[in-house]
Amino acid sequence: MNQIRTVLIKGIYAGLLIGIGGIVYLSLENKIVGALLFSFGLLTIVNQGYFLYTGKIGFAKTPEDWARIPLIILGNFLGTALAALFARAAHLKITAEPACLAKLSNTPSNLFLLSILCGILMYLAIDNFSKSRNHLFIIAPVMIFILSGFEHSVANMFYFTLAGMWTPKSLLYLLLMLLGNGLGAKAFHLFAPKVSS
Repeated sequence: MNQIRTVLIKGIYAGLLIGIGGIVYLSLENKIVGALLFSFGLLTIVNQGYFLYTGKIGFAKTPEDWARIPLIILGNFLGTALAALFARAAHLKITAEPACLAKLSNTPSNLFLLSILCGILMYLAIDNFSKSRNHLFIIAPVMIFILSGFEHSVANMFYFTLAGMWTPKSLLYLLLMLLGNGLGAKAFHLFAPKVSS
């Protein structure tokens, strides 16, 4: 029970930080600066050892690892919802509706492909950082996925919640994003050639 609670709490913290990243991104007109500051969320998650779905799924190997994934997703959702609640309660002058409408107007196949690309970047962010301890390997992939319009499932949990746009279609699209992020991360981990030392 303590282990379950720990995984859930670490997932909530990660989701909250992604939500804070979403808040700062939506607060700025300059999207390059917004994408740069958004990376603070993943930087903190990695350095603090919190559990983010897109950072963990690519490295899940054991049955215990896989059993944690649904809890991490739940925690990430609760954390992003908390960030959205804070943003609404504080009457921040930000809106996620245009971004959410754009996502929901995309085709499922396009959205799935964009999610795969984001999953690859998130896997590389964690893998490269773990090998180099160079924070640029986290900052650059985050900026790339945001500026390229790739789909990050946890960030979109925040945007859909902030916009109040949870519908059967947005739930289906979130599921596609989760699957795409996971497939991109796992496929790159499994099939990329390993560099021998």
